[in-house]
Amino acid sequence: MVLSTIDLLVFFGFMVAVVAVGMLKSRKEATSEDYFLAGRGLSWWLIGFSLIAANISTEQFVGMSGQAAGSLGLAIASYEWMAAITLVVVAFFFLPKFLSSGIYTIPEFFKYRYNEGARVIMATFTMIIYVFVTIAAVIYSGAVVAETLFKDVVIGGGFQINIVTASWIIGIIAAVYVAFGGLKACAWADLLQGSALIAGGAIVVLIALNKLGMASVDSLAAGGVVAGEITDASGGIAKFVALNKDKLHMVLPRSNQAIPWTALVIGLWIPNFYYWGLNQYITQRTLGAKSLGEGQKGIVFAAALKLIIPFIIVIPGIIAFNLFSNDMADEAMNDAQIVAANDKVIAEYEVVKDDLQSNTVFDFDDGWVYNNPEKAAELKIYNASVSAKGGDLERKFLLGYKYDSAFGLLISKIIPEGIGLRGFMLAAILGAVVSSLASMLNSASTIFTMDLYKNYINRNSSQKGLVTVGRICVGVFVVIGCVISPLLANPKFGGIFTYIQEFQGYISPGILAVFVFGLLVKKAPGFAGVVGLLINPVLYFIVAKAIPSMAFLDRMALSFACVLIVMAILTVIWPLKEAKVLPHNADLDLKSSGAAKFFGIIVVAITIVLYVIFW
Repeated sequence: MVLSTIDLLVFFGFMVAVVAVGMLKSRKEATSEDYFLAGRGLSWWLIGFSLIAANISTEQFVGMSGQAAGSLGLAIASYEWMAAITLVVVAFFFLPKFLSSGIYTIPEFFKYRYNEGARVIMATFTMIIYVFVTIAAVIYSGAVVAETLFKDVVIGGGFQINIVTASWIIGIIAAVYVAFGGLKACAWADLLQGSALIAGGAIVVLIALNKLGMASVDSLAAGGVVAGEITDASGGIAKFVALNKDKLHMVLPRSNQAIPWTALVIGLWIPNFYYWGLNQYITQRTLGAKSLGEGQKGIVFAAALKLIIPFIIVIPGIIAFNLFSNDMADEAMNDAQIVAANDKVIAEYEVVKDDLQSNTVFDFDDGWVYNNPEKAAELKIYNASVSAKGGDLERKFLLGYKYDSAFGLLISKIIPEGIGLRGFMLAAILGAVVSSLASMLNSASTIFTMDLYKNYINRNSSQKGLVTVGRICVGVFVVIGCVISPLLANPKFGGIFTYIQEFQGYISPGILAVFVFGLLVKKAPGFAGVVGLLINPVLYFIVAKAIPSMAFLDRMALSFACVLIVMAILTVIWPLKEAKVLPHNADLDLKSSGAAKFFGIIVVAITIVLYVIFW
């Protein structure tokens, strides 16, 4: 992609502005409360934009748009639209408990409701997932975009931007940024980043629809278009609807491994409630609210913004496949990890192709056919012969598209050059990586410092010492994330979005079950919380191995239910004599917001309407 002088000026100007605003607003942070919770002084509009900016990163622009370009289509939007309802619930049922307790972290709340063991277990589990999954995944997804945009650019001395170099550049920038300013720097930077992401996403979808309208029908990747239904002269929206009739639905078959319809009933609610209600790097913004009312208004504002996210991320991903499916196939052919995985499958085919007893079939998509027409024809004949024998079939898959390149291809191919728009989009997308990564690093360092270091390593640490430990953690965590991130290119992870959600299943059902049970059942004993947290990873692993065909969201639902049953049994046998009394933060205004309730109801109603339209 060519970047003009004005593009470069816009890019660097925006990035400098974001960093400068964040540092300027956080230059007086001196105590642990200042550094980790922004002095508990965040306003609703700052909380709302910060929640969105912390959430939306290249995890969405790369992972979610990639899933939309693939087989999931609009169904992947359930993560966003169900999140809107989830946020409203969090605002009025979760947040009052948290702010009333005066906590720094979610593990700290588990200590007050259960015991110190529950706090340590949750803190440890959360740290592992943050450092080895989410931080690494966000760095990788940003590196994918950077590599796609700059793969043909060679800087002096032969230096090139690839996954590895881009990972380290992104990681270092984020580490320096968050180490300086803490949560307040993140929140103020997020104000600019959140606005830019929404504006930039809207610009991309408008240009993409216009490009789709100008494209000839024969050049587009289409599924199930009836002859004469659209012509070259049809508009972008008409072509989009006709080309993607099979993708514009929220409900997928029960057999779907990513989002079966059963997940909409239970499974998908679990990662949503965990993420928006119990995930430290998200809730840390609401814990920094100046009052309960401000926090509730901020969360409902974020819920309203979530309703538009699929239109600026999911829709462009689908359009990218319509316009550039062949380019995605070329990207797959040039991806070493995908090529190696396909070569392994082909080697397995060569072994069994003459075996009359073989029950293995080899599936592939149109992208693989595009690059391997002769081999595809051979495999079709083989697959037909195996399928004709009946019985249980073992399926191997050959990947022909690099779906995660969808949004990067849109930016590099449809955004006009020479007017600064490319520079703005590049700053908004890659800046979002830095913003989200900084938020994760800050929250991971908060948990280590306040839940582990302060309580078990140095109980007498000064405020300055706690802030220093937090900053050291940022450096250590980002190094680990940068080392892991290039490994995530391996297609066995099923795309970056699936990778994150899959591994979250080892902790999120248990944490949510323990939290909900503790709120509803006042006499649940402390050790029940400990047992619930410990058995979830074991249950999730056993189910994954025993029933590998079960979708990970259904595994989450099953684990969630099992944890609740175990905790109920323990409570019936060993109930507390008296209900636990949570601490009360008398220094904070805990009056609920009537305006937030009103607009929260509107957000829920609009979400239901959207599901009815696209069901």
